[in-house]
Amino acid sequence: MSEVIRGFRVYGKVQGVFFRHSTRLEAERLGIRGIARNLADGSVEVVAQGDAAAVLALRQWLNLGPTQARVDSVQEVAPDPAALEQLPTNFQVR
Repeated sequence: MSEVIRGFRVYGKVQGVFFRHSTRLEAERLGIRGIARNLADGSVEVVAQGDAAAVLALRQWLNLGPTQARVDSVQEVAPDPAALEQLPTNFQVR
């Protein structure tokens, strides 16, 4: 197993629709650690660390999100260095 760290920005109707909470549940199911947090521009940032196949599965799930959400796009981005320094041992909503 190769472990990876990936950062994602999720755009659309993704705040106020349980997107971060649902992402946490999916990440826990996949055995991924990391964070999901709202950003000022209305997007959600996700930083995920785990087995490469599990992180890919989470990336695919982010394209759909929970039923209340409308995902317009998901972009892979370089994780914020500050987020990497504070990466929890589980998956947290911030």
